Amino acid sequence: MLREKSSEMKKEACQRRVKISGMGRALGGRKICFGSQTRYRLCEGETLLDLVQRAAGQALHQAGRGIEDVDCIVSAMATPLQAIPCNGVLIHERLAKGLSVPAIDINTTCTSFISAVDIFSCLVDIGRYNRVLILSGDTASAALNPDQKESFELFSDGAATCVLEKSGEEDKSAVIYSRQETWSEGAHDTEIRGGGGLMPVFSFREENREDYYFDMKGHKVLKLCARRLPEFVQSCMEEAGISFKDISVAVPHQASRALGVIMPRLGFSEEMYLDRVDHYGNLVSASVPFVMCEAVEQGRIQRGDLVLLIGTAAGLTVNFMLVRY
Repeated sequence: MLREKSSEMKKEACQRRVKISGMGRALGGRKICFGSQTRYRLCEGETLLDLVQRAAGQALHQAGRGIEDVDCIVSAMATPLQAIPCNGVLIHERLAKGLSVPAIDINTTCTSFISAVDIFSCLVDIGRYNRVLILSGDTASAALNPDQKESFELFSDGAATCVLEKSGEEDKSAVIYSRQETWSEGAHDTEIRGGGGLMPVFSFREENREDYYFDMKGHKVLKLCARRLPEFVQSCMEEAGISFKDISVAVPHQASRALGVIMPRLGFSEEMYLDRVDHYGNLVSASVPFVMCEAVEQGRIQRGDLVLLIGTAAGLTVNFMLVRY
């Protein structure tokens, strides 16, 4: 009895009365194909800030808000636009220059969006902020190694955003449950070794050029996921007190073409989850919100649906979040 009561209290503590009131998305302007796979990369003269601005405009419009209605700007991205200042400041300069609204970065690489929603849904729920603009996006093409076919043909450049605000009394919208774990035995399976404090840009030499490219050991990542994800997902489902039939749709990080192998192993039938790898590839931090935004536009996700946001990220970090949209 005490254990059941403790479990119920834990579930109630996880729930936050917030809603995603608007979403937007944008892709790099250059479309390329690798066989049957379509990818998007920035075109000449285009920057990630351009994509973020377009996506943010869509999200604010859908929410019926302007940038002046936002009281926090959150950059949920995997890679820095420049070394200093943080991405949030540079986005603020583009979207909200002249306003004193705070800007902050949240980074868990590919799952940065889920992590940002997790953290800021708590802050909105307790009234610290009223309305938060969360922006994800990356230009993976800037660091891809053309000699590593596995990764070079996987990624796209894009952005996706959302407006997160307090739910109304009549709204069912909420973050129902969330959990994040990090398995650092995979810390060096997906990385860019050069360019930071351990291997500064000044250390670049022709002989260590590959340290400054993105490096992915896909088979090792897949092996770690196959070993640990099933237990993680099952534990989350039990802790949240839900079954697969309760979930309207799962939006996984579009990590690779192995999505169709991993998701069934976790218990998801093909019709339960969204697989857009063939169409967009891996959009890094924008991956989950971009596919979610598309599903909302197409009516695949509707108000009241229980949506699972799930993904793995470099580190290896894994996120599981249930949202009542």
